[in-house]
Amino acid sequence: MKANIAVPALLLVATSAVAQAPSLENLLKAKLPALGHRNWIVVADSAYPLQTAPGIETITVNMSQLDAVKVVMSALSKTKHVQPKIMVDKELQFVSESDANGIGAYRNSLNSLLKGKSVSRELHEDIIAKLDDAGKTFKVLLIKTPHVQPYTSVFFQLECGYWSGDAEARLRNAMKNGGK
Repeated sequence: MKANIAVPALLLVATSAVAQAPSLENLLKAKLPALGHRNWIVVADSAYPLQTAPGIETITVNMSQLDAVKVVMSALSKTKHVQPKIMVDKELQFVSESDANGIGAYRNSLNSLLKGKSVSRELHEDIIAKLDDAGKTFKVLLIKTPHVQPYTSVFFQLECGYWSGDAEARLRNAMKNGGK
């Protein structure tokens, strides 16, 4: 009799654990304070590979790719300590509608979403190499969506939110010149 009661109780615990998985918003709210300069957040399509670099954490979400990008951008906009350098695959602008149905609409929606942001377009393999290298030393949060179109991943390389590249260059120059 005890075994018959234990199985439904175990199923109830397992079901409630799945139902209580944190939303992407809550996950980012919990993780962003620990992330900083040189960390990455990636919103990837469903075919994105599971990488083995020790710092790369892959999670899956059941939301559209564009919605996941919106959530990440919203979360990053609320931080003061980091700002993203946004990268997309250069190949995306050349993928034809005949090879990937709906890719034009996706491109238009992504461009609207990223309007006004500085976006770097780089070859997919070059971005992956940077990401893999970063994952050897720094944390990378990879958010895998069910999206099924090629070259649609959006990469957020985190930079310091209160110190610019220009300020860093001035600092290094001052150090080189003895503070002059």
